[in-house]
Amino acid sequence: MLLPLEWLKKYVEIDEDSRTLADKLTLTGSHVEAIISLDKGIENVVVGQVKNIRKHEKADRLLIVDVDIGEDIIQVITGATNFAEGDYVPVALVGAKLPGDIYIEKTNFRGIDSYGMLCSLEELGYEDNVISKEHREGIFVLDKKYPPGSDINDILGLYDEVIELEITPNRPDCLSVVGMAREAAAALDKKLRLPEIKVDNEVDDINNFVESIEIDYDLCNRYYTKVIKDVTIRESPLWLQIRLMEAGVRPINNIVDITNYVMLEFGQPLHAFDLDKLKQKRIVVRRARDGEKIVTLDGVKRDLNSSNLVITDGKEPVAIAGVMGGLDSEITDDTTTVLLESANFNGRSVRLTSKEHNLRSEASSRLEKDLDLNLCEIAAERVCQLVEQIGAGIVVKGTIDVYKSIPRERKIYLRPEKANDLLGTDLTIDDMMDYLQRLELTPTLKDGRLEVIIPTYRSDLNIEEDLIEEIGRIHGFHNIPIKPLVGTLTRGEKPYDKIVEDRADEILRGLGLNQVMTYSFISPRAYDRIRIKPDSKLRDYIELINPLGEDYSVMRTTLIPNMMDLLARNYNYGVKECYAYEIGNIFIPKELPIRQLPIERRTLSIGMYGDVDFYDIKEVVQILFDRLGIVGLEYIREQDDRTFHPNRTASLILKGEEIGIVGEVHGDVMDNYDIGSRVYIAQLNFDKMVEESNLDRRYKPLPKYPGIARDIAVVVDEDVLVGELEKIIWKNSQGLIEKVELFDIYVGDQVEEGKKSVAFSIFYRSSDRTLKDEEVNVIQQAIVEDLEKQLGAVLRA
Repeated sequence: MLLPLEWLKKYVEIDEDSRTLADKLTLTGSHVEAIISLDKGIENVVVGQVKNIRKHEKADRLLIVDVDIGEDIIQVITGATNFAEGDYVPVALVGAKLPGDIYIEKTNFRGIDSYGMLCSLEELGYEDNVISKEHREGIFVLDKKYPPGSDINDILGLYDEVIELEITPNRPDCLSVVGMAREAAAALDKKLRLPEIKVDNEVDDINNFVESIEIDYDLCNRYYTKVIKDVTIRESPLWLQIRLMEAGVRPINNIVDITNYVMLEFGQPLHAFDLDKLKQKRIVVRRARDGEKIVTLDGVKRDLNSSNLVITDGKEPVAIAGVMGGLDSEITDDTTTVLLESANFNGRSVRLTSKEHNLRSEASSRLEKDLDLNLCEIAAERVCQLVEQIGAGIVVKGTIDVYKSIPRERKIYLRPEKANDLLGTDLTIDDMMDYLQRLELTPTLKDGRLEVIIPTYRSDLNIEEDLIEEIGRIHGFHNIPIKPLVGTLTRGEKPYDKIVEDRADEILRGLGLNQVMTYSFISPRAYDRIRIKPDSKLRDYIELINPLGEDYSVMRTTLIPNMMDLLARNYNYGVKECYAYEIGNIFIPKELPIRQLPIERRTLSIGMYGDVDFYDIKEVVQILFDRLGIVGLEYIREQDDRTFHPNRTASLILKGEEIGIVGEVHGDVMDNYDIGSRVYIAQLNFDKMVEESNLDRRYKPLPKYPGIARDIAVVVDEDVLVGELEKIIWKNSQGLIEKVELFDIYVGDQVEEGKKSVAFSIFYRSSDRTLKDEEVNVIQQAIVEDLEKQLGAVLRA
């Protein structure tokens, strides 16, 4: 934001130089980025009155001009034609210095001497973007009489300075000269002088000009209107143009300039409509209809949709609310009646519409923040006052003001002792009250507490700590003495779940897997690619309001699409084998539409392709569980999950609860990802694994007594799971089986069709004696009988 110092001084008596003021503002919380001097180094340029204009006899395009510069009348040759006798213009005399180190000398134009140069605003150092259209070409003609010979620097305020500020989003009240005047007054402990707003002469009745105003209360908080009649459109007074140009705004005409001036002064955007150009004498603020169009003031035809809020005349859009007006209702030289809009719109709606149409304006940058609704009336009345002051029109009596509710002043209670405790100060209550009063807050001491009345424009003050911060910054944080930190040091350590995660990382990396990290946002199409059922709860995902794109528009409920994307990318890059794992969050909504934060569940995903099969990934899972001390894991055949192959997939069951799945990815899924190799994936509930883990390790001495190894091979139906056989073996162990190892599964000519041979090595050992063959034979026989009884197993010869 650009803050002209001369403008600021209208509201605060400032004796300090710009550097001191900038330091004071910075130390009290306003971030000053730069001090810009308007002094362009112009020397010997004065006001001149044009006395006589005649043609150059030897040059058709040149004029000879006699100019009164006070102490003399000089002759100047120029090619400009936009001025007349009697006009007052800037004259660079012989020896004058202009911006860009340009020096003016006596020049001869085809036999006639020129003793200076008539200047344009550009030649006086003004940027093109702040010069009005009327003054972009030709000589700058001053707006009224000035003493000939006056220094043009004084007339145009070119000795002034402008402070550039960075305003934080929580302080929209500071996006105005008045707002910064409050800050300057508080920082300097000076009196604030706000303009007294009063319109002396109002005539007629607004209801004779405007029939009605209707608003969408969801997106429009307040719509305040005035009418100005008998308008005469012309250039603004020079003081008004200079103020706008200093603030970086281009003058246009008196009515538009006044609305821009008041916007910069109070921070409330306004818009002026040519009332005669509205098809109906009414205003309707509504959502645009899909397909509606409007040509905005920049001449661009824009397509609207139902997310855009528009101002209409009851039929067609005449402005995009809070962003830009329409070309068809703009103020032109023919305008005689003006409808003045001072409104407050939903900030989010303005921001999204501005972004959608790539329209960033001074108005939208303010309205997208939390502006005070009470500013609507103040700003509109100030515009009317200035219109009357410069004679631009006659203000019509009455207003039309539509709103749902208007915010009122509120109270916050402050405990002085808490303020000193938080700030590390020893301020008195009187000090605190003084600082708050300097900020235009109203404190009252009641029962040892300060009851502070907060003005409606300070939307950033909501709790006691906000007031303490205000006291601290006006007192000056740099004035608070430095003190050593006081506190009890504690020894930090990792939480248990992080310890388990680190151990899992170590185990999986040791098994040859690479850790990966993927985005938590995925495409909704990913669920189709992995063949998730339409009614699956996995499709109950959370959609993002403002996603980066369709590919990152929902929060994942499974890690499988991420792992498949990664494996597919590596496969298509020609990587022959890939082993990867990720420990990441999935997001399970408690309800849809979402009203509270979702459940974030830590999940482990493992993916493999290459020289591996189902038993390799199953072994990785089993080793991980064993080394994390998780016991009791069971594998149950899974045939209903459409993502996986129906005969090469198992659900993982722990204490009767399903905690994951492991298996070969279905061929149709691999086709969706263009992978030509078999892919194996496991997905596990890592939170549950942490709960069931046991990292305690106890060592026992080497066995004293020898063990006995026995092999057993049985023929069972093909659909019998190996885990079921192992369960029966352990059931009959009588505490003497040390381990059971599967060493062969055979399907072929030597067993009948539909059967398979499964062979185990069983290791027996006792911790207190040497086992005898007879003891082992009893257990071995019990195992065979139980297998035959429960699973129809036949001992293979």
